[in-house]
Amino acid sequence: MATTIPSTMRASQWTTTKGGLDKTLHLNPSAPLPKTARSLSPDHTLVKVAYTTPNPIDFKLAEILPFIFSKPAVPCLDFSGTILATTLPHLKPGELVFGKTEPPAFGALAEYLVVAKAGCVPVPNGVSLKQAACVGVAGLTSYQCLAPHVKAGDKVLINGGSGGTGTFAIQIAKALGCYVTATCSGANVELCRSLGADEVIDYRVEDVVGRLKRSGRQYDLIYDTVFAVPALYWECHHYLKAEGRFITIAGTPSVGFVVEFLKLFLWPAVLGGGQRKLAFHTAASSAVDYEAIAKMMAEGKVKAVIEREFGLKQAGEAFAHLKSGRTKGKIVIEVAGE
Repeated sequence: MATTIPSTMRASQWTTTKGGLDKTLHLNPSAPLPKTARSLSPDHTLVKVAYTTPNPIDFKLAEILPFIFSKPAVPCLDFSGTILATTLPHLKPGELVFGKTEPPAFGALAEYLVVAKAGCVPVPNGVSLKQAACVGVAGLTSYQCLAPHVKAGDKVLINGGSGGTGTFAIQIAKALGCYVTATCSGANVELCRSLGADEVIDYRVEDVVGRLKRSGRQYDLIYDTVFAVPALYWECHHYLKAEGRFITIAGTPSVGFVVEFLKLFLWPAVLGGGQRKLAFHTAASSAVDYEAIAKMMAEGKVKAVIEREFGLKQAGEAFAHLKSGRTKGKIVIEVAGE
């Protein structure tokens, strides 16, 4: 029996972000479906979205560059759900899938979503749709920052171990056989340990940079998920191997941040600049990488840490909680449900 595709859908949308995306999101009970929902392009899939999870990029891009979006706009990249139609031969209607869209094509905070081949893979057996929805940006980013650059026995420092990317990073690094040091606040120390961290530093009690310098430990990779303390990079030649990598994914958009970031990349080492290789990573959808993460999840090596769940009507509240910067793991928003 052919699947019936409705003419409208429920979606959480915005037309302005003045005052913050969390305050301007509104539920539209009869939003139009994506333009290509009934005439899919090659290598694309129409998904009925069960769950989505918000990420900092969702509100940062909307609030800083609102002019790049057609209005009304639907935020969120991450999704899990059920295939309604596809032009991909290896997928079929009724199959459960997860992944993410590519900016600026957001749209997962709606009942129906069109997604490209690289960002849509099957949900593995034994993994729930809620768990799968959390992988999109956070899981993929951590995997891409770690897997290509480390091997079993390497030492990895994860700055910000209790957030969405950090909780995935600890588990992925351990699954790859690494020794893991994580930083977090005291309230989240046990969480990081429960995920496999070998050593946890409470940044509210200790000077992280000072402790790392005193430890004498040499790391193979530093993964900075928050970029709140530039000194962590400026001083990393004391605790990061000469051939090691310092990879960051985050930062608070401000003039001060931009100036600091330009210094990091442009100030030559011979003039007192950074002494170690620095990279800024933005995740690009990859079916191969998603499949690798799915395998880790199916084997019980990696799971999403879900702190809170919200309904579609509560999307603004979900974003307000995310923007507080105190989230443990991920937030899930139920869209169409299971």
